[in-house]
Amino acid sequence: MSEHWFRSTEAIDTQIREKYQAIWEEASRGELDSWAEKADASLALIIVLDQFPLNMFRGDVRAYSTEARAVDICLSGIDKQFDLTFSGKQQAFYYMPLMHSENLEHQVLSVEKYRAAGLADNLRFAEHHRDLVQRFGRFPHRNAILGRESSDQEKEYLLSDEAFHG
Repeated sequence: MSEHWFRSTEAIDTQIREKYQAIWEEASRGELDSWAEKADASLALIIVLDQFPLNMFRGDVRAYSTEARAVDICLSGIDKQFDLTFSGKQQAFYYMPLMHSENLEHQVLSVEKYRAAGLADNLRFAEHHRDLVQRFGRFPHRNAILGRESSDQEKEYLLSDEAFHG
């Protein structure tokens, strides 16, 4: 399934929704919070809360509804050094909530973590995400989905060739 990472299709999104929406719902209600207490389980919970909703609810506000919880689990795991127990690919997903956050401190930490882990491809994207949050204070491509008004600067950016659309 790694060939579909970051290159999803409607069919893959549907497959993820059919297989994992029930577990995401449990996690979103806090019913799986105990998973955050062990390294491997916390990584699974991060993926359920951060990655799956982006696929299951593409183009819908629910895609971001459990992002903050994933960030909290990630930060707690970093404090416990859970992230250091993983291989590169696993670390890449462990840090992903930081890259998805619209908080600049999280973005800066994301860049630091990807750099320290030697994950060059992820680092490039982390730097890009950080730069967007630094420039706009948020991700402009989320504005329509989240019902936010775009500034003139954001509108200009979204119409440009450099625009990131998520």
